[in-house]
Amino acid sequence: MTTHSRGVSATIDPVKLDRLAEVAIKVGLQLQPGQDLVLTSSIAALPLTRRIVEHAYKAGAGLVTPIFNDDEITLARFRYGADAGFDRAAGWLYEGMAKAFAGNAARLAVRGEDPSLLSAQDPSKVARANKANSMAYQPALEKITGFDINWNIVAFPDLAWAKQVFPDDADDVAVAKLADAIFAASRVDVEDPIGNWTAHNAALRSRTEWLNGHNFHALHFTGPGTDLTVGLADGHEWMGGASTAKNGVTCNPNIPTEEVFTTPHARRVSGHVSSTKPLSYQGTLIDEISVRFEEGRIVEAKASKGEDVLKKVLDTDEGARRLGEVALVPHSSPISASGLLFFNTLFDENAACHIALGQCYSKCFVDGASLSQDEIAQRGGNKSFIHIDWMIGSDKIDIDGVAKDGSRVPVMRKGEWA
Repeated sequence: MTTHSRGVSATIDPVKLDRLAEVAIKVGLQLQPGQDLVLTSSIAALPLTRRIVEHAYKAGAGLVTPIFNDDEITLARFRYGADAGFDRAAGWLYEGMAKAFAGNAARLAVRGEDPSLLSAQDPSKVARANKANSMAYQPALEKITGFDINWNIVAFPDLAWAKQVFPDDADDVAVAKLADAIFAASRVDVEDPIGNWTAHNAALRSRTEWLNGHNFHALHFTGPGTDLTVGLADGHEWMGGASTAKNGVTCNPNIPTEEVFTTPHARRVSGHVSSTKPLSYQGTLIDEISVRFEEGRIVEAKASKGEDVLKKVLDTDEGARRLGEVALVPHSSPISASGLLFFNTLFDENAACHIALGQCYSKCFVDGASLSQDEIAQRGGNKSFIHIDWMIGSDKIDIDGVAKDGSRVPVMRKGEWA
């Protein structure tokens, strides 16, 4: 097994892999001298993770603590684990992570797991394990969604993932193709990746400034299977690209990123909407989602694939049926233009406008850092154990910004900025 995966990873350009590691530390995190780093990764992503750790220490990291997962070990639990164990999670681990974040450790996740890892497992066990994990992770997640610290997610082309994106190619070819797609989307296939990111962040900032200048009351999405009005939270603020965490560090949480996003009003969403791409959630593929909202809450939900998992997700808690994020991405984004379906939210959400069920980002409020949880809730911010993005944008979707007086301004036409 090891030799096989080593042969496959030999098809990945080592120069670009090293650039991605450097961008993760210098652009994604802007890791500070003396700052600790909590790093999670799959074992399959070791070639990238090792380089990230090197660049972290070169940048003056205090202590880097890696936490690894492995697909085969995850599957062993579902195949042989006692039933009662699926309602439990390693709360002690997440409490430790939360404690590290409270002490200003940065957070980096290297993603690249098999998108359909759990698709053949018992959906109720998958749902129970996900729920237990979401609840246990809450203390750490709050520090991330509250943007207390600088954090970042990057991706590695794992073989199982590559075979899902390129099923007809030989293993080494599939991995090489996915690697190239990741490098292009992450802007490390150019001579000066850090300069490229600086220019890209400036372009995203000009979009957020335009949207914040208009201060819309709502967004109205229309297109095939979609007629959705998303009220925006009171005092919402649009963000995108690089932003400054409460610890004063300016970071790019997602690499790649093409989105500008803000907080919807959890009680002011109405109408119906259909997904435009499949959602890969915790090893289950959920496709052709269609939901109907009344007064902010999903009252009807269907999917052609993975519907049972979707419905269990919606029952996670009171906030799981309400929105925590709305994001705008032009259909011509590089990730969309690649024509690839990545089966990975980090990439697919940057190919299309999307909404997220669950927890809102408190940073998407004017003076969000100083607001209490109660004040965020009063302004329409949602609270939940989950935060799940799914894609609703395409080249057939129009979006209008609706002012408080009902007047409208075109925001997007056929998936492009108007």
